[in-house]
Amino acid sequence: MFGGVFDVPAIEKIIAEKEALSGEVGFWDNPSKAEKVMTEIKQLKSRVEPWRDLIVAVEDMEALYELGIESSDDSVEVELKTMYDRAFAEYEKLSILNLLSGQVDRNGAFLTIHAGAGGTEACDWAQMLCRMYTRWAERKGYKIETVDMLEAEGGIKSVTLQISGDYAYGYLKSEAGIHRLVRISPFDSNARRHTSFTSVYVFPVLDDTIEVEIRPEDLRVDTYRAGGAGGQHVNKTDSAVRFTHIPTGIVVACQTERSQIMNRATAMSMLKARLYEHYRQEKEKENAKFAAEKKDISWGNQIRSYVFQPYTMVKDHRTKFEMGNIQAVMDGTLDPFIEAFLTAQWKGQPLSASEDEDEDL
Repeated sequence: MFGGVFDVPAIEKIIAEKEALSGEVGFWDNPSKAEKVMTEIKQLKSRVEPWRDLIVAVEDMEALYELGIESSDDSVEVELKTMYDRAFAEYEKLSILNLLSGQVDRNGAFLTIHAGAGGTEACDWAQMLCRMYTRWAERKGYKIETVDMLEAEGGIKSVTLQISGDYAYGYLKSEAGIHRLVRISPFDSNARRHTSFTSVYVFPVLDDTIEVEIRPEDLRVDTYRAGGAGGQHVNKTDSAVRFTHIPTGIVVACQTERSQIMNRATAMSMLKARLYEHYRQEKEKENAKFAAEKKDISWGNQIRSYVFQPYTMVKDHRTKFEMGNIQAVMDGTLDPFIEAFLTAQWKGQPLSASEDEDEDL
């Protein structure tokens, strides 16, 4: 009935093999390794069980169909259609989720927002996006932590959020790129229409199973006093940490914890995530699709536009999906955009950002 169904028997075989491994003598002698295996079993079961339920639903439909044929009962058709619609909706949902099967798709994410040119207007837009992603994460039940923030007049110049929860990176990776705002500026006394740009970068939070080599001689470490709120201890000690990876020029910073040790650990996690993404992109330069992906996150090629005046609309330039209720989007209703992006990937549709900043939406 449904094509390309998740290979339940193959996954069940892997689960059985791992459960057999967990029963071996000495398995718990290495608690760290044992915990990883048990986590893998849990994750695999969470992926396969919804497909099992869908298979049962299809079998129930087949049985009902045969019953309807035998009894010539017209009412069966209505019930059968309801069951089919429900099952197909679940199938599409699971098929999209099945796209998130990359090595790090299930991991948490670091999401960094940088205000573009435009001074106060751009900083306010960066703060609005920060709120939007925070609201989205809260709706998902994810944990949100502010790792680093550079405040500016009217908003924020840059901010890095750590968003923890299943598939946070898999969902949010579709948000990487340039976000464009069009509105009557509240900071313009002449009430003129302004256009602002803000960039969003997304990197996976890496666990211990993914190795990223960082040589001590390639790392420059700077410590400094944290700015902003945080109490006397934060402001009077060099607790903030900045790492610079010399070969790549990647810089990360953390200043939100009271302890320099904790800030170091968080900064190192961010650096590994950035390097993982950097090396992944370097590897992808070998194939043709890298050029398109890189273009999607280049300045002046926005992936999405948010229009407040003279009408209201949010439009994704890659999928052409749009919503008129801009307030709902700014309050975190991002799933329709994310799902449209994943569905387009699933169907193999071309995804490219807008080349024309001034195009008519």
